[in-house]
Amino acid sequence: MQQIKQQAEIPEALGGLRLDQAVSQLFPDYSRARLQQWIKSGEIQVNGAKMRQKDRVQGGEQVSIDAVMEDLSPVCQAEAIDLDIVYEDDSLLVINKPVNLVVHPAVGNRTGTIQNALLHHCPDLAGVPRAGIVHRLDKNTTGLMVVAKTIESHHYLVDAMQERAIKREYEAVVHGVMTGGGSIDAPIGRHPTDRKRMAVVDSGKPAVTHYRVLQRYRLHTWIRVQLETGRTHQIRVHMAHKRYPLVGDPVYGGRMRTPPNASEQFIDGLRQFNRQALHAIQLGLPHPETGDMIEWTAPLPQDMQMLLGLLKQDLDDAEK
Repeated sequence: MQQIKQQAEIPEALGGLRLDQAVSQLFPDYSRARLQQWIKSGEIQVNGAKMRQKDRVQGGEQVSIDAVMEDLSPVCQAEAIDLDIVYEDDSLLVINKPVNLVVHPAVGNRTGTIQNALLHHCPDLAGVPRAGIVHRLDKNTTGLMVVAKTIESHHYLVDAMQERAIKREYEAVVHGVMTGGGSIDAPIGRHPTDRKRMAVVDSGKPAVTHYRVLQRYRLHTWIRVQLETGRTHQIRVHMAHKRYPLVGDPVYGGRMRTPPNASEQFIDGLRQFNRQALHAIQLGLPHPETGDMIEWTAPLPQDMQMLLGLLKQDLDDAEK
């Protein structure tokens, strides 16, 4: 059981929406079904009064949540799944996550996850929230993740994450040729009509992404990205918002783009790259015991190395 107490003001931009639609954008961490239940029970109030789901908001109202949330997550069982452990001590471990592996159990993925594997590797993690997982990577994003092995380390690392003391850098390949690096400061929240997606929306949570160019190709760019915040799908959403979607991204990528007169080998290779070209390459954080900053690096996985090889070959062929 978890006590939830939150307040927010409905922005003018959401005026005219149904109450359940507005609070879904205000509080994207909770499902619409749960929010609707809280509205019905009176655990969500507007200006101190109970309202109906279908009532329209004007903008400027104060919304408050005072609710008890039951833990409805599935029970996670230990499973003997190999982990690529980059570092481990008594306080934490760092893993290099492969492609096609979900972090937490959920509907449709109740087994075979990172969390199942962690509980097998270290059974004591059953007593740590989320088996010690401090931040997650999408199913088809590869690279470094940190896991806290004790409750004290978990609190420390969660606080460090909120204080932006944890350094996370990624490498990605995007459609389009960037002229240079830059920063994206644009709030991210649930998509207004498709709750399975995230989007840049005025009512979203602050999100800041920094990026620099590593290599330009004929119609693509290889970039290094540093996160200042950690919103769901942040890099994928921000890059798509700037019209540089990640290669292979099935949700935000749009249509495949190929340069003129590209070889069949190049086109086939690009078509077969069917996951977002995103890898968490570097992780740095203050150690929970000493406070000293430590860093790890995970080399690009083979599929991204092959993708970069195809892009380089296409560029070399065009320059002959």
